[in-house]
Amino acid sequence: MISICLAALGLGLPTRDVRWRVGTKAVAREASVVVGLYSIWQLAGMLSLMKVTGALERARWIWDAERSLHLPSELAMQRVALPHHLLVEACNRYYAVAHGPALIACLLWLFARHRDQYPRTRNAIALVTGACLAIQLIPVAPPRMLDHVGFVDTGLLYHQSVYTAVGRGMADQLSAMPSVHVAWAVLIAMVVIGSSSSRWRWAVLVHPAMTAVVVVITGNHFWLDGVVAVALIPPALAVLRAAAGLSHHQLSRGAALAPAVLER
Repeated sequence: MISICLAALGLGLPTRDVRWRVGTKAVAREASVVVGLYSIWQLAGMLSLMKVTGALERARWIWDAERSLHLPSELAMQRVALPHHLLVEACNRYYAVAHGPALIACLLWLFARHRDQYPRTRNAIALVTGACLAIQLIPVAPPRMLDHVGFVDTGLLYHQSVYTAVGRGMADQLSAMPSVHVAWAVLIAMVVIGSSSSRWRWAVLVHPAMTAVVVVITGNHFWLDGVVAVALIPPALAVLRAAAGLSHHQLSRGAALAPAVLER
């Protein structure tokens, strides 16, 4: 809706404001991309809910696998946080609202200040998100659903849950693997550190660190959900580099052939 309004506003501007109109159209187009990604995320969640069988078993398998790998216990971390009510409520809010606005703010900043790097970043985010969504078609329950293990659904406990019944609400509940929250947070940090020259750019690392902690304390993800999400980033960047190299090769070849064609 926001992108449509921006586009309409741009079309209604007089000719003398053509630069502003072009800029508005560009912003509207890119906003549509972000909205489209979010919509696909919702669709993937709905599709995964059509096959709920095995979701809890897969979550239990991840929990057991982490114990075999001697990873830190999410349950122990949650139990440390639970007595601190304000901390838990803050984590619930951060989980619910931080990831989307942070991504949009990052893209707007990049679009306004580092336009040349924007297309590659947008494509990287789209590719990583798409890979996450493809995996999420296999339903996996979040740890908060393993109440028999001892996990607590902190969102329900403090009436801050973004979920209602299974499959309803802001997002579905059975697409825990991998964590899009963690993937986006790490990508944001990579973009800011790689694009900005400010000495304060390293402060952005707080966001992925907080996201990783928050998704665990709230019982929405296992550590491995985040590990898999981050592991998808290097292959996605490699694909984009290969595609860019192929495109550059084709352009160079076309430029080399152009004089010969003109001589005929």
